[in-house]
Amino acid sequence: MKYLIVGLGNIGPEYADNRHNIGFMVLDQLVKEEGAKFTNMRLAYYTEVNYKGRTLCLLKPTTFMNLSGKAVKHWMQELKIPIENVLIVVDDLAIPFGSVKIKPKGSAAGHNGLKSVEGLLGSNEYARLRFGVSDNFPKGRQVDYVLSGFDKDELPALPALIDKSINMIKAFCTIGIELTMTNFNK
Repeated sequence: MKYLIVGLGNIGPEYADNRHNIGFMVLDQLVKEEGAKFTNMRLAYYTEVNYKGRTLCLLKPTTFMNLSGKAVKHWMQELKIPIENVLIVVDDLAIPFGSVKIKPKGSAAGHNGLKSVEGLLGSNEYARLRFGVSDNFPKGRQVDYVLSGFDKDELPALPALIDKSINMIKAFCTIGIELTMTNFNK
């Protein structure tokens, strides 16, 4: 059983620890824990890890956030992974920092990475793990906010939230979306 787990973010050191790159940060930690390594392949950094008889195909698009759908569509087709086995890890302004939620589908809610995925797949019927980054920015400063790092008072909580996200990814691949929601969306 194969799953495509996509962490959204922007490539390049200037974006490395931005709120917008939490998808990359979660996958980087998962790969580190599993002793795997990303390889730069077509449209993405890619690797696979095995977990409880499942193959987790991990993807960090190199297309930049606004074109993430190109990489997702290519790798879904390449690996023959159905949409119900796709999970996108994404930052979410509508959720307070400290909260991580998973849902089976939904709107892009103004997120350009999700808009790209939805546009190229022609569907919003894919699961997403929404990592809360809050909306603590002045009107019109959304881009600056998501492209900035986490606040000093948020940094101590980050490792535990990333661990929780990894546990949610593993749960999604083994017990399914419904039970994962029940167990984690509190």
